[in-house]
Amino acid sequence: MDGAGTIAGRTALSEVVEYLRRQRPVFHSEADLQHSFARALWELAPEVHSRLEVPQRAPGKTEYLDLLCLGPSTRTAIEFKYFTRSWTGTAGTPAEDYSLRAHAATDLARLYFVRDIARLERFCRRSGQNGLALMLTNEASLWTPPSPGRRRTRDHDFRIHQGRELAGTLLWAEGAYQPNTCALRGAYSLDWEAYSDLSGPGGEFRCLAVFVSPAPDGADDESASA
Repeated sequence: MDGAGTIAGRTALSEVVEYLRRQRPVFHSEADLQHSFARALWELAPEVHSRLEVPQRAPGKTEYLDLLCLGPSTRTAIEFKYFTRSWTGTAGTPAEDYSLRAHAATDLARLYFVRDIARLERFCRRSGQNGLALMLTNEASLWTPPSPGRRRTRDHDFRIHQGRELAGTLLWAEGAYQPNTCALRGAYSLDWEAYSDLSGPGGEFRCLAVFVSPAPDGADDESASA
């Protein structure tokens, strides 16, 4: 998150995240994160309107976008992922008690985050609409590069650790399960940023943000509209 990406052309993502981390270093759930993000955006840029669970329709199917941010002239489509390991403590302003449960399947966390990027590439076929895939987690294995010589896992192509670049066609289990194949239009360099550091095991949270640019004019993909 270098501040270059903006929400609806009005506010830098880095400003929204900094506003959030001062009051909400941790969240109860993904829905809590979504609502808090929308609230922070309203505080920083009240001219940007936020809409949750917006249908994106294409021939034969309807998908739902976590958050659509409507600015005066541009839009940002946002998909959230909040993947946690167990953590219990008190944090925030005002102080609240938290008891996070563990989501054990890190391979699926990687798959679903990459799928979010691919979905945003579909959703951002309209001019003036960019996309943002945002993950917040306290699961260090997601941002930590695998050890040299480690056995290749089924989610190898979907690794999202620090310094990784996602691009092209990504195969699940080297193509053995075709439904999980994911093709990306763009190339995305991954840079994890510190979010909060709370007491106890699992108290370190980091954030990964991937911005998706609008499709070039004349792209031959089928359109999707809100």
